[in-house]
Amino acid sequence: MKKALVIVLVALMAFSAFASPVAEVKEEGPLKFSMYYSDNATLPFKESWLAVQEATKSVNAEIQWEIIPIADYSTKVSLALNTQTNAPDVILYQTTTGENASLALNGAIVPISDYSEWTPCWNAMVEKYGMEDDVELLKLQDGKRYYLPSLTDVPFYDGGLILREDFLKAEGFDAPKTFDDLYAILKAYKAKHPESYPLTVLAGPRVLYRMTMPSFGLSIGKNGSGGSRVLSWNYDEMKYFPAAISEEFKAYLAFFGKLYAEGLLDPEMAEPIDGSIWSRKMATGAAIATWAYYDQIGGVTAASTIEGFKLQMYPALAGPAGAHHQQKNRTGSGIMFPAATAKRADFEQIVRAVDKMFFSEENSKLWCIGVEGTTYTMDGDKIVYADNIKKAAEGIYKYMQLEYGCGSDVTQMVWVNAREMTKYDENYAQINKAVEAMGNVIQYIPPTPKFDDMEAEEAAMLMTPLADKLEVWCNAFLTGKKSLDKDWNAYVAEMKGLQIEKYCDLYNTNL
Repeated sequence: MKKALVIVLVALMAFSAFASPVAEVKEEGPLKFSMYYSDNATLPFKESWLAVQEATKSVNAEIQWEIIPIADYSTKVSLALNTQTNAPDVILYQTTTGENASLALNGAIVPISDYSEWTPCWNAMVEKYGMEDDVELLKLQDGKRYYLPSLTDVPFYDGGLILREDFLKAEGFDAPKTFDDLYAILKAYKAKHPESYPLTVLAGPRVLYRMTMPSFGLSIGKNGSGGSRVLSWNYDEMKYFPAAISEEFKAYLAFFGKLYAEGLLDPEMAEPIDGSIWSRKMATGAAIATWAYYDQIGGVTAASTIEGFKLQMYPALAGPAGAHHQQKNRTGSGIMFPAATAKRADFEQIVRAVDKMFFSEENSKLWCIGVEGTTYTMDGDKIVYADNIKKAAEGIYKYMQLEYGCGSDVTQMVWVNAREMTKYDENYAQINKAVEAMGNVIQYIPPTPKFDDMEAEEAAMLMTPLADKLEVWCNAFLTGKKSLDKDWNAYVAEMKGLQIEKYCDLYNTNL
């Protein structure tokens, strides 16, 4: 029996030695999953981007990207989460404010905090930047967190009022510091260029609203900072108020309605404006001012044939509530997984792949500055960009976005201020210093109420008709179709009829 056993073992070893080369040649196929991407006309998605290709390759994944225009994104995400039947495996650029909180508590979104052992890269980044308290605030009423937020070490002033500095100097204007200063500049430009609409908007009114409303003491609409659409946070009293029917909102509408009535505000502002059209308006002098992002200055300047053309970005203008800009937290829109994804046999592999793809040390750098040896080299501890990038007319930041897919809000999940500043010029650094010196320009995003599933569902049901009504009336007031003097009370009555005050109470009692 011993001899027989030896013969068998020898035979098995021989077979194993013979078979092992075949086993080594066999490779496991790529992990396949689908992903929603929010597409912006000023930065159209390309699957061929270096950052996309390298990040995907690093996790051996084959991703089916579904590219959705940003204007339709929230609607498409809502439909996917509500039905689950056609939901993607992964959704980018999301938080659990508004309707998503209700959907999460009702089981439509994976409580990703339950699977923290599968997100080691994200965990490490949170620890590295000391953001444990920040992410703790993202938990819902059940004590769970339903998405992987993007992480920022220090918020920075990346966008604001962009204005023709050459016109200001030629006409003897100082840099604007208030909205009244801006009004005077726009009036002067209109007088010299009657055919112009001096102030235009990027992408749609949401960019204008989110960057200017805070100076009037509110933040509402599709990009409202609290996610409630019609409420805003009182930073002194530390509670929400029904901003959509407030005197603050009335003052806001009065100012921008005046601009519209006097031909100072682009009449196309109510609808989404294609990025190339927006750029052409600024480059040709059809407009002189806009709220946009610093990285877009280079592209507009390169497209202009106006002699002496020079754009500059200015610190936040002071309004009735002071000088403030779009609210920001150290956590931002991030990644969530629909409940249907958890039913896949390879759910753990998908979560681990997404975690590594966006939050690993290597890939977090990739989404920001690209690949060493291709987009940059290192001179000691200094990042030196490739010549074609340094010489790009659009500027380093915008060229990196367009050419390599680096620096997109949708895919870059780790933002390190010192690294970001390497992509800008000294002028931008000086603007950020000026904003920092002003103090409290960038306020924190209001806290999310800790609704239970029933309260979250009730809040979502109240929000939808209120948000829809706000959009209709806001457009009507701005364009003069409705009068603030004659129709404001009727509007307030409609919003109260839709229970905006009950909605506000629901938020405050669940802080």
